[in-house]
Amino acid sequence: MTAQIHVWSDYVCPFCLIADEVIERMITDGAEVEVVHHAYELRPHPAPTLRPEDPYLPDIWRRAVYPMARRHQVSMRLPTISPQPYTELAFRGAQYASDQGRANAYHRRVMTAFFRDDLDIGNRAILARLAQETGLDPTAYAAALDDEEYAERHRRALAESARLDITVVPTIIIGVRRIEGVATESVLRRALHEATAA
Repeated sequence: MTAQIHVWSDYVCPFCLIADEVIERMITDGAEVEVVHHAYELRPHPAPTLRPEDPYLPDIWRRAVYPMARRHQVSMRLPTISPQPYTELAFRGAQYASDQGRANAYHRRVMTAFFRDDLDIGNRAILARLAQETGLDPTAYAAALDDEEYAERHRRALAESARLDITVVPTIIIGVRRIEGVATESVLRRALHEATAA
């Protein structure tokens, strides 16, 4: 039986990339595990997004993000995009990617594009290019960004996150275990073992 790991994240959350990489390492031992990504917008429009030239971001990266990234051996850097992008469009695209069987590849590419390549993932042209890199048709993807069906599916995904009282990203649910924040591989393995043994 394939176990599932449900992960709520936002593409502009650095801790979410760290969690992704920890999960990826943990399941490379051949275990049958499906990772299901769920949308959570930290700063939905029209709330202002963060600016890397303001004190908050450099400070939190120095005190928390970089030390945790080093501890988990995850390569990343504070993006220079200012202000940081809204992620609604990228999440609409994720709905389309899911329909095409490319959900995980798309999720990873958008996340690494922001934190490793310093790309503006709120820009439609950049998103279409990233979609193409993950095997999606860029023209169909671009059309999907304006398709009301995908917008509505994204709204439903956010409503489901609210129903489950998701307030922290990453939030990871494995079976009955709910983990808020970045977990170690051993904690994730234990949760998986509990879920599959139940």
